[in-house]
Amino acid sequence: MPAYSDKPLWNKLGLTPGSRAVVKNTTERSLPDILAEAPFTLAPKADFFPGMNFVHLFVDKRAELARQIQSATTFLDPAGMVWVSWPKKSAKTDTDITEDTIRDVVLPMGLVDVKVCSVTDELWSGLKIVVRRENRSRDHA
Repeated sequence: MPAYSDKPLWNKLGLTPGSRAVVKNTTERSLPDILAEAPFTLAPKADFFPGMNFVHLFVDKRAELARQIQSATTFLDPAGMVWVSWPKKSAKTDTDITEDTIRDVVLPMGLVDVKVCSVTDELWSGLKIVVRRENRSRDHA
C-alpha cells in the first residue's frame, strides 16, 4: 500500500466528482492546482454559495481568516468541510497564522479540526475544519 503522502492532493483533501467546491485566495500568493491529476473534472467557484460542501481558504492574516470562515460556514452544508491553508514557517513569509491560530478562531464557532496535511512542499500547510457533529443542523453558523 502506498504511503499517505503519495496520494495526489485532490485525494488527500477529499475532493470527489460532484463536489460543490469553492477555492478562495485572500493572499497575494499563487495557489497550487488542487485538482492536478484528478480523474474527474470539477470547476471550483471563487465565491461562497448555499449548499457548498468543500471550501479551501488560502489565508495569511488572522483577521481575514475570521471574516472568511464566518462567511463560509453561513453557506456550508452541515456535513461539508473547510480546508484552511496558511504559509508554513519554513517559507519565512509574513503571516500571523499557525495551526493554533486557526483553532483559536474556529473552535468557539462550533467547528473542529480533524486533519492536517502539507498542501505544497514549499509554502502551504492545510487544516481540515468541520462542523462538530452535535452542531450539524442548517442553522449551525
